[in-house]
Amino acid sequence: MTGRLRKRSMTASGKFRLREGKLSLTIDGICGHAGPDSIIRYPPVNRRRLAFEARKSSGGGQAHMLRLPGLAAGLLKPVKMIQRAYVVALVIIGSMVLTSFVLLNHLIREQQQEEHVVSIAETQRALSQRIVFLANAAQSAPAERRPALIQSLRTATEAFERNYADLLAETGAVYTSTARLDPDTIENVLYAQPYHLEYFSDGLAANSWRLIAALQTESTPEGGKLQYRAGKERAQLDERLATATMDGYSALRERLSALARQRLAGLVSVHTALFGGTLFVLVFVALFIFRPMSHLIGQRTDQLVQARNAMAHNAIHDGLTGLHNRVFLNYRFGAFLEEAAASGSRLAVIQFDLDRFKQVNDTLGHAAGDHVLSITAQRMRRAGSPGNVCVRLGGDEFVIIVPRVEQDEAVAAMTERILRLINQPIAFEGQTIHADASAGIAFFPQDGNEPSGLLNHADVALYAAKKAGGGTYSFFTEELRREEDERREIERDLVMAIARRDFTVSFQPQVSLSGGHVTGIEALVRWRPPGRDFVPPSVFLPIAEKSGLMPAVGRIIFREAIAVAARWHRQGLDFGRLALNASGSELAQQDFAHFLFDALAETQLPPDKLALEIVESVILDDEKTGIASTLRTIRTAGIHLELDDFGTGYASLTHVDPRQIDRIKIDRRFVQNIHENDQNAHIVRAVVDLADRLGIGTIAEGAETDAELNELASLGCDEVQGFGVAFPMPEEAMTSWLKAGPSRARADAKRGRTGSRDAA
Repeated sequence: MTGRLRKRSMTASGKFRLREGKLSLTIDGICGHAGPDSIIRYPPVNRRRLAFEARKSSGGGQAHMLRLPGLAAGLLKPVKMIQRAYVVALVIIGSMVLTSFVLLNHLIREQQQEEHVVSIAETQRALSQRIVFLANAAQSAPAERRPALIQSLRTATEAFERNYADLLAETGAVYTSTARLDPDTIENVLYAQPYHLEYFSDGLAANSWRLIAALQTESTPEGGKLQYRAGKERAQLDERLATATMDGYSALRERLSALARQRLAGLVSVHTALFGGTLFVLVFVALFIFRPMSHLIGQRTDQLVQARNAMAHNAIHDGLTGLHNRVFLNYRFGAFLEEAAASGSRLAVIQFDLDRFKQVNDTLGHAAGDHVLSITAQRMRRAGSPGNVCVRLGGDEFVIIVPRVEQDEAVAAMTERILRLINQPIAFEGQTIHADASAGIAFFPQDGNEPSGLLNHADVALYAAKKAGGGTYSFFTEELRREEDERREIERDLVMAIARRDFTVSFQPQVSLSGGHVTGIEALVRWRPPGRDFVPPSVFLPIAEKSGLMPAVGRIIFREAIAVAARWHRQGLDFGRLALNASGSELAQQDFAHFLFDALAETQLPPDKLALEIVESVILDDEKTGIASTLRTIRTAGIHLELDDFGTGYASLTHVDPRQIDRIKIDRRFVQNIHENDQNAHIVRAVVDLADRLGIGTIAEGAETDAELNELASLGCDEVQGFGVAFPMPEEAMTSWLKAGPSRARADAKRGRTGSRDAA
């Protein structure tokens, strides 16, 4: 099967072929203004795997898989109609054939019967002649020959009577029938003038028997058993009787033949009518059943071909943007590299990512996110060069494959051109969206000769551009390669650390500036791999999050910190509540709430002694991941929820809701040098006033100097955390700090610091 692939929003077209369960495609005009020399041929692909990977890679925005809901129902109805039409046609044609067979069989049977009756009539005519002949011969024959002639006469007479009985049985003629008055009937020949065949037949047979009896009486002595006394003159068989009998049977034969011809003519007429009716039915079926049916089959076949074309197109294209998808790239990237290696040319991989796409989705909804992705794809195609292969990997990630690269500057110029166009504002329902994008560039073969390696290096370069402020691009360099190697080493060490439970917990107190008492303690993860220096959380936590190891790391820290807090609780130490940082990947675990409740139950720590710190992007969850439901379950159990790093994310004031959170943690960026920054001071005061009016607590993190502490106190932010109060410390030091009581906390809050930066 061969079809054309077309999509109005794209300039790509192509062909696909389905052979032996394998799908192969030929697509020309991959991206933008590709010409006829940019034809790419696709090897056979397993369709089930394509469909699975296409579903799996349709991330970001909303899923836009091809749906043909009416196709199955639309095809099922014509199939039933076709089945019914076939049944009706077969019944009609079968009925006609059966009727023709019955009529023909009946015709043959009647013809055979009439031939038999005519044969009897012919035999009777011959027997009547024979009887007369034998009677005359027997009367004139000498005595020695007479017995043989008498026996022959007897045999002929018996046969004559027997045939006559068969004749009446075959024809069904009876004397009482009114048909004898019809000159065209058999009964008329048998029972009416001018033939009276029955009378002459009975007379011929009776006279023959009288003659036989008379002749036997003459030749038998007086003592014989048979004696005929009537006299031979009453048993005479003359020519007149024989002639009348023969004329009657001749007339009977003619009458039978005439009736046979009439019946045959009638049957032929009926058969002709039936044949004409059969032809009419066949023409009717052809015109009104098979012709519409064939037309319908043609229509449905076209629909199936179009659906198969759409399915083949959808298997390797993104339904939202019209670009190629990850499935296409997985199957074709290796071939691109082989072609580049064979021609000795270089190939560039440019990976794009929207810097503020999550903010757009979280604040404006997925409809706005889909619109941004579509506009971005259009701009990418428009600003790209001929022959480029544009791919949407998923979410807000895009890749452009640039073949036959000659100069790095040309790739850089094209990337700049694409970024300028992508970073232009996007209008959506009266709002202006600034999604912005960053890009990372890697080259074949110097940056890698495998598809996964090139994509990974382009991704590393992309995040280097994001670290530089976003909205720009970065090349993959040897420095980035070293950083990537270090990241991979850290990831490998993290796996081993999880198995060995190498992580430790440090604790940093949160105090009240006015009362000097402890309001809470935040648990902070620390990691020092064997044989290596201390690795800061800011280094290994993002790696754990990106590699999917964060839930495992988090559960180790949660269990250890909760166990420590339970020991403080049993010792009667007032620590306020234990604050634990929960990432989105941890909260997305279906059993997270059960894990947390089990840990509290095992250590007998009351739920109100625990608080979860979550960042703003987590609380903005739209319940598709189930995080919002998990947070409601946790808060209902009495565990506190705190909004961490407030002011740095994408939350709106509608999410500052006392029904969702218990405390706001003002980010350190607003606290540092707050006594010298009036703008930050106004922001903090506004946040404190808003939270106070809503009944939500506030705490400022990152306070390091007395001037910052004093300024926070003057702004009404009573609870603080930071190096200005105490450095993070291990369990033993934290226990001693808590045992020192409020006076120690107050003194540290006002004048000093506890702990060391090494613990931090």
